Amino acid sequence: QVQLQESGPGLVKPSQTLSLTCTVSGGSITTTSYYWSWIRQPPGKGLEWMGAIAYSGSTAYSPSLKSRTSISRDTSKNQFTLQLSSVTPEDTAVYYCANLKDWGQGTQVTVSS
Repeated sequence: QVQLQESGPGLVKPSQTLSLTCTVSGGSITTTSYYWSWIRQPPGKGLEWMGAIAYSGSTAYSPSLKSRTSISRDTSKNQFTLQLSSVTPEDTAVYYCANLKDWGQGTQVTVSS
């Protein structure tokens, strides 16, 4: 059974870079799924797909976030990472890592000074 777990800071100050890591167990980020995504949900709003990294390492991003978003991976650790730069309070959300079928439980990130 594939399991995903997000980790990273729960509080980030405006203008800083948010870095979150997704650790995958029960599968491989290179063989279990074609792509792995980061998705977020601001309070009271719907889900927003941010971007993804494919099994090959290729990346794709939401146009609205592309300029601030970077997704990378560490195959030796079976992890992939989200970096979101120049954060503002509007980036406060629950952040999830997921593939097509399997989701992490999500991690709350608050942007506040």
